[in-house]
Amino acid sequence: MPGVRQTVTTHSPREQVFAYVDDYRNVPDWMFGVTRFTPVTDQTCGLGATYQATMKIGPKNLDSTLRVTEWEEGRVVVLTSIAGFDVQTGWRFADGDDGTTVVDVNFDYELPGGIAGRVLGALIEPVVGQAVKQTESALRSAVEGVPSSS
Repeated sequence: MPGVRQTVTTHSPREQVFAYVDDYRNVPDWMFGVTRFTPVTDQTCGLGATYQATMKIGPKNLDSTLRVTEWEEGRVVVLTSIAGFDVQTGWRFADGDDGTTVVDVNFDYELPGGIAGRVLGALIEPVVGQAVKQTESALRSAVEGVPSSS
């Protein structure tokens, strides 16, 4: 499964960063390309919470239904697609040595086969680096209260 790995370091407390990332209402504000992130279950956080998401990549909208498949308060959130665009994204939070918070992020995706997969890959791959940088900047700005440079 192709993917992206990134580490984000912020000067905000781990609990604050986790709470911000874990709140579904914030996702479209900081996650590059996400235009919709809506709960489809009464449970809106924690293990089993499920969301309908739309990510705009170039001219294409990619829809997924995502379920929280791993969750530990203050430590980890993993979302796995159960329908639509095949993706898994994980966020692992740790205290840094110098009072910072370190967030290890992974975004793995599976493209369909054939022509559709090649076309989608041609859209996704060029923007992955830009997406990671913008997401990192927006997340850091949101939790540190500093305007983003994106």
